[in-house]
Amino acid sequence: MADNAIFIGQSAKREELFLPMANRHGLITGATGTGKTVTLQILAEGFCAAGVPVFAADVKGDLSGISQKGAPLDALIERAKQIGFDDYGFAATPTIFWDLFGEQGHPIRTTISEMGPLLLSRLLGLSEAQEGALNIAFKIAD
Repeated sequence: MADNAIFIGQSAKREELFLPMANRHGLITGATGTGKTVTLQILAEGFCAAGVPVFAADVKGDLSGISQKGAPLDALIERAKQIGFDDYGFAATPTIFWDLFGEQGHPIRTTISEMGPLLLSRLLGLSEAQEGALNIAFKIAD
């Protein structure tokens, strides 16, 4: 692998992302079970290894597995051999979990004004009428 590229996957040839081009927009789509989450994990691990900070909003916790060292399963090792991934290893990626409530991760510190009425109404589970009243209260306060 080139020093200025990160491994993405294997098709007919080895696919890599050229780091100087990585500031472009990207979209990963596919049906259930097509490898979208694994692709995001590979990208996040690759960027991290290249020294690029990664922020991933992971509401469901699908990407959190990169924080743990993987187990050497036969199927994984076999697949790595098939695609010619010689330096396949198992390591944890440095990860900080942010937590709005500060209970299971690094607390997010913000003010009510910075959150705004939309986020606050979603957090509080407000009805449409209540959200409207909160919008009015924010307008008056501002």
